[in-house]
Amino acid sequence: MKLYSIHTKQNLPISLEEAWNFIANPKNLEVITPKSMGFKTLSGDDKEMFAGQIIHYYITPLFGIKLQWVTEITHVEDRKFFVDEQRFGPYAFWHHKHFLKEIEGGVEMEDIVHYKVPMGILGQLVHPFLMKPKLEEIFAFRQKKLVELFGEF
Repeated sequence: MKLYSIHTKQNLPISLEEAWNFIANPKNLEVITPKSMGFKTLSGDDKEMFAGQIIHYYITPLFGIKLQWVTEITHVEDRKFFVDEQRFGPYAFWHHKHFLKEIEGGVEMEDIVHYKVPMGILGQLVHPFLMKPKLEEIFAFRQKKLVELFGEF
């Protein structure tokens, strides 16, 4: 089994509370996801994030193929971190940790994702050409969008 990971950090000139209020609101997932992904929440975005929350949405990650994705928020520590895990969706495994840390002049946001691609060896062969670049594009978009919303550190 091949397990891949993505690790990003970003500093923003906002308070810990402002950062938490933004990322703990599932409605903001659409704001920080590229329009090309066709992201649309179907259910589960009506409350602030909590452990056990199920969020169900559509995405169109590649070639215009519309997929359903269901994630569960498995762990939450107010203003510190939360974890979302895929229950059904495009990956064989998806575990995404979101961390916030107050720093001088703002907040550090850190994302650590561990994932396994579907389709066994075929998935591993196309990963460097399709899946990895798409995930890098999504996280680069998120960083750029957060700067647009909150300013540069």
